[in-house]
Amino acid sequence: MHNPPLLHVSDYLGPAAGAIVFVLIMSLVKEPTRRNFNAIFVAGASGVYLSGGFGPWELLYPAVASVVAYLGLRSHRFIGIAWLMHASWDVLHHLYGNAIWPFMPTSSFGCMMFDALIAIWFLGGAPSITRLAQSFSVPHTAR
Repeated sequence: MHNPPLLHVSDYLGPAAGAIVFVLIMSLVKEPTRRNFNAIFVAGASGVYLSGGFGPWELLYPAVASVVAYLGLRSHRFIGIAWLMHASWDVLHHLYGNAIWPFMPTSSFGCMMFDALIAIWFLGGAPSITRLAQSFSVPHTAR
């Protein structure tokens, strides 16, 4: 049986910080380029675990995830679903399979954290954070 590695604070904070930076940078990319790029990006991410320790099952996940990623070309929500699917695969690899980065035993857990956090943003429609911040700012009135 596979024993998952112990987790430390940095295994939580690093991926969370990375997700925040990812969302901030992606917020700068205009639509529809942002949506199209991320649909292609999540499709590519579906292949990172090939030879990850689950044998033929490793081939089934990319086949299903590719269809969901393709639907992401039209909808941020499908991109979010694809990232949640990837996060689920990360959990399985963290608990039972091979780490995504062999030199970092907790890398699958970190990938799960990152993927789940950015999935939330995509499920919310991937709003531009700068535009969202501007909509909450209070206009200054002249005295």
